[in-house]
Amino acid sequence: MTNNEILYGAAYYDEYMPYDRIKTDMQMMKDAGMNVIRIAESTWSTWEPQEGVFDFTHLYRMLDCAVKYDMKVIIGTPTYAIPSWLAKKYPDIIAVTHNGQELYGHRQNMDITNPHYLHHAKIIIEKLMEEVKDYDCVIGFQLDNETKSYDTCTVYAQKKFIDHLKNKWPDIKEFNHEFGLDYWSNRIDNWDDFPDIRGTINMSLDAEYKKFQRSLVSDFLAWQSAIVKKYKRPDQFITQNFDFEWHDYSFGLQPEVNQYEAVQCLDIAGCDIYHPSQDSLTGREITVCGNIARGLKGTNYLVLETEAAGNHPWLPYPGQLRLQAISHIANGANMVEYWHWHSIHNAIESYWKGVLSHDLKPNRLYRECCVIGNEFKKFGNQIVNLKKNNHFAVIADNASLTGLNEFKLNNESDTNYNSIFRWLCDTLYLLNIEYDVIPADPAQFVNYDNILVPALYSASDEVLLALDSFVQNGGNLIVTFKSCFSDEHLKIHSDVQPYILNKALGITYDEFTLPVNVNVTFNGVTSAAKDWMEMVNTTTAKALCTYEHKVWNAAAVTENSYGKGRAMYLGTYFGEDTLLEIFKYFFKTDGFDKEFHAAYPVVVKRGINNDGCNVSFLLNYSNDTQNVTCNTASYKSLTDDTIISAGQTISLKPWDICILLES
Repeated sequence: MTNNEILYGAAYYDEYMPYDRIKTDMQMMKDAGMNVIRIAESTWSTWEPQEGVFDFTHLYRMLDCAVKYDMKVIIGTPTYAIPSWLAKKYPDIIAVTHNGQELYGHRQNMDITNPHYLHHAKIIIEKLMEEVKDYDCVIGFQLDNETKSYDTCTVYAQKKFIDHLKNKWPDIKEFNHEFGLDYWSNRIDNWDDFPDIRGTINMSLDAEYKKFQRSLVSDFLAWQSAIVKKYKRPDQFITQNFDFEWHDYSFGLQPEVNQYEAVQCLDIAGCDIYHPSQDSLTGREITVCGNIARGLKGTNYLVLETEAAGNHPWLPYPGQLRLQAISHIANGANMVEYWHWHSIHNAIESYWKGVLSHDLKPNRLYRECCVIGNEFKKFGNQIVNLKKNNHFAVIADNASLTGLNEFKLNNESDTNYNSIFRWLCDTLYLLNIEYDVIPADPAQFVNYDNILVPALYSASDEVLLALDSFVQNGGNLIVTFKSCFSDEHLKIHSDVQPYILNKALGITYDEFTLPVNVNVTFNGVTSAAKDWMEMVNTTTAKALCTYEHKVWNAAAVTENSYGKGRAMYLGTYFGEDTLLEIFKYFFKTDGFDKEFHAAYPVVVKRGINNDGCNVSFLLNYSNDTQNVTCNTASYKSLTDDTIISAGQTISLKPWDICILLES
């Protein structure tokens, strides 16, 4: 989907407002250069206060005002929070999870397989679509909101799971063998005897249920998409606001959704990205989560929610809101939309602050939005629809994520799959190496020169053979510990580890432990090993680092030439500073961008615009002025219309940006 302009705006809720001020809000948005709002996704009980009784007063007010003020609108289907009358009429709509049955009150507490829920969800979606279909201002539709399965373990869901297993394993004996169900007498010889999944101690079976739960999300979104498609115009899009694993902010791959599958029913991928601010603002989350979103369809994406102020620690310093917005666009986003316009006066998110504070007056953040929006109006056509041409990819894999949740690295630590994923991604980011995030899909491997593989614990032979061929044919591969260990169902291979890739990596191992007082050093930079270590034996590889310990002295980091390519193995988890030095060596970089002689905290991002011109973004992620030297070519600065020539120095104030269009 190609945009004519950058979409910039906020989620808006007239139904939450303490008094009537919709015209004031629309005029303020217009003055700020905003051009889009998202509405309707949160208030099913407002649209249908009693079964079959509909009241779209607030909906009409928002749409009519949007028309008057020339604002575009994205409509959200209001299915992620159910009305109380529905829960009362059908108590079994409330999800039964591993922790028992939920209570009514919080959002996303329902069973998305429940036929009563689906019946009434279809009614409200169709009724809403009927009400909005004739409004030209509506440009697209968001399905539901940050959808998950909500750990549904109801009788409806478990019956579907058994049907799934029957279809996948017609021979129940083969099923028992693959999942090792003879262990502790868990064998099932009649599908009618299948026990409640919540009691299983078989990690393979539990992981299969989690995979099945992810498929429920894909099916649910496809079901909604089919309904919306009956009403939408050809010029309107369908999206979803995928979110990410949450570590008090957006962190990494979402464990409860296979977004690569779920995105298939959408026209464009959307996401919600939240992150630390103030001195903790690094841009890492904007990059890694944006790269996941961009990789879902391999094209531009929408940021349907991000913070203006948000949680207490996130109140941005002056300039940071602008830096964040431009960073999203530099990463390939075509929209930046705040959750939300106005701070809410009741309920659980009262202190998740919006652009406006509780007094609803113009403030510092609003004035910074005005700067951003009017810059987008000035030169947004030069930076919309940016195309990336990255040579690096990092694999993100739900099955391996689940595997490391089932078998934790260290029960005393919070380190998980996403920790290792971020370890690799963030190190590339600090080296100003742009990268894509891709699934473990062999068809995509040929598009890259360098592939990084974090903890690919669960993988098919096809994937591992494709990675082997990737190296043989000249690719550079980095693989971490806990990779190539089990098949797609977490069944551990009874073969040499790492399975299949041992020749490409030039190593084997059969021992592992938790490191205590173990260090790893490279190029004079030392850090402690933590959470997991493998006693790596080299066959054809050379050891770049060995464990520094009174007993353990096996290889910690290895490099191997294989065919036309090279492969590195990281046998343990250690500090980012040491990994930076290792990556500098392996990728033959000093960490400075060659074109601008810039190093982190100056982040350089690039893209090709609609006119085929190169655009470069210089982003200062620090509280200090940074000077950057332009080494090649001549550029026009879109931010101040000056010409930047080779050899000229660009001064970036704290949290400042510079956008350069190649002349």
